[in-house]
Amino acid sequence: MTFGEKLREARKEAGLSQEQLAEKMSVSRSAVAKWESDKGMPDVNNLKVMARLLDVSLDYLLDDEEKLSFNETREAIDPESFEVTGKCRDKRDAACYSRFRDADAIYPLIRRKKMSKTEWIADLIAGPGIIQGADYLNDSSSYYLVETGGKQLLVNVSKDFITIRELAAKVDPNKFDFGKNTFRKATYRLI
Repeated sequence: MTFGEKLREARKEAGLSQEQLAEKMSVSRSAVAKWESDKGMPDVNNLKVMARLLDVSLDYLLDDEEKLSFNETREAIDPESFEVTGKCRDKRDAACYSRFRDADAIYPLIRRKKMSKTEWIADLIAGPGIIQGADYLNDSSSYYLVETGGKQLLVNVSKDFITIRELAAKVDPNKFDFGKNTFRKATYRLI
């Protein structure tokens, strides 16, 4: 279960709507919706308040056996400004390589959505690959695992941003899960 799923479940068990929880926490309802959809994480103070209000532990909310990360940065980029050279196959490769040229390793990743049982059945009925294809159209950005200075970073390069997340636990570059996705190493390396 992801953080968002646990938050939603705990909020419903406490008998609160998103709006009621937001009011008690002095945040916007859209912030609660963002957290429940795993599109963001509350800060430490909000996590403490949330755990008290919902009568759950911080461990319950945070320990989903995922490689959680709280160190995330986002930088605006223009992928067209990067030149494709060396082992880079496209402008997004070049953007990641340019940002981390001193890294120990840069592994381009292939992302696949982890599907629920319902999604697997719907995919089987609709035609194998339909849901994965729709998910790819929704998120066609590029992902990389960067190893540098004893740390591993999950890097996402979209058309407008490069988002960098420091992983809290080491992962195997060949295949690992993060959030609602499974990643595996592509057949080439940038470094």
